[in-house]
Amino acid sequence: MPLFRRSRPLHEQLAADAGLSLTGEPKAAQPAGPAAAPPGWDGEQRGEPGIHGVPRTRRWDVVATATAPEALGDELSFVVLPDGTVLIDDDQPDGALVPLADAVEASLAPPYRAEAVRRGPEAWAIGARRIAVAEERGLRGDEAELVSRSGERTLTVDGIGRIARAQGLESAGERLGGDYVVRATRLEGDLWEVEATAL
Repeated sequence: MPLFRRSRPLHEQLAADAGLSLTGEPKAAQPAGPAAAPPGWDGEQRGEPGIHGVPRTRRWDVVATATAPEALGDELSFVVLPDGTVLIDDDQPDGALVPLADAVEASLAPPYRAEAVRRGPEAWAIGARRIAVAEERGLRGDEAELVSRSGERTLTVDGIGRIARAQGLESAGERLGGDYVVRATRLEGDLWEVEATAL
């Protein structure tokens, strides 16, 4: 004598639970939610973190805390160049950011971009991510984009197409192959922060 009794066969129950008919066709078209969206062209995951294995995007390579009694304000961001030079837009006393940079550089070598938030009278939390820096001489402007596809290169600077070579940007992209896009932001002088993506 069975302990339980199904009202219908198991395959019918499983098909109904999955929203399928017995022919394998969906019963009704269900709109795809954000978790079903494929990754974007830049590799960024689309969807909701924690649902169906979509990973949370990592924003920082290093997170640290430090005591910086001379740093001003409640939030600040800065860039440290390969030679250790600190670039910051805000006015800060000389050496005020050294404790913040030292805390980051215990785990991450320059160059990097960092953001810091005050957590107490002298305490700061810092998040930093490594960046790539390229030297590009003679290129005027603040934002540049170089696209290479099938041997054809297109350079745009501050939204305007340019007929020029950008050797530093090309070198950053060519590490990824022949088809790539390089976006660059001027840091200081001929130094640019670059982000290259293969196409």
